[in-house]
Amino acid sequence: ANIAHGCNSVVATTTALKLADYVVTEAGFGADLGAEKFFDIKCRKAGLHPAAAVIVATVRAMKMNGGVKKEDLGKENIEAVRKGCLNLGRHIENVKQFGVPAVVAINHFTTDTETEIQAMKDFVKAQGAEAILCKHWAQGSAGIEDLARKVVEIAESGASQFSPLYPDEMPLFEKVNTIVKRIYRGDEAIADKSIRDQLHAWEQAGYGHLPVCMAK
Repeated sequence: ANIAHGCNSVVATTTALKLADYVVTEAGFGADLGAEKFFDIKCRKAGLHPAAAVIVATVRAMKMNGGVKKEDLGKENIEAVRKGCLNLGRHIENVKQFGVPAVVAINHFTTDTETEIQAMKDFVKAQGAEAILCKHWAQGSAGIEDLARKVVEIAESGASQFSPLYPDEMPLFEKVNTIVKRIYRGDEAIADKSIRDQLHAWEQAGYGHLPVCMAK
């Protein structure tokens, strides 16, 4: 993954698509940072149409988002998992806004309990998706077969109706505002007149059709 926009090159992806039946791209960190840029910039400009998305999550991350300190993550805490899952829910919503069906991969840790794992699975199911436990760290490829089969199932179903978040012809500042509201859940984007004038100048120069690359 490239640190700037969160995904590998167009050349790498298009080459891989000619050589394999299924191509997996690591689209950076988060469905707000990596996925948004992958969908809105790379897929738009390269004419790519993703068939499925995998959102990687851990029980530990849910507990940390639920308010548990790092030194206490090894202790079972079902309530913190459920509370932290609200963060995961936003990422699922973000991916679905692009019309791409998602599956959640639970990256397993030895401290995870069955009850905590089930709490995550139940939450994801309530969001209309499926969470699959992955143990490739211990079992190699055998530990992730279930996820691979699910991704193939989704990809082959034709369920994906991929569409970028905004159209090319939308004004640049409105593109920024769209990302702020729909991905980051902000009320609105605010910019000084000098910034708005700069964006307008770029539009007048013929660059208004370009996508926007936003840092968080």
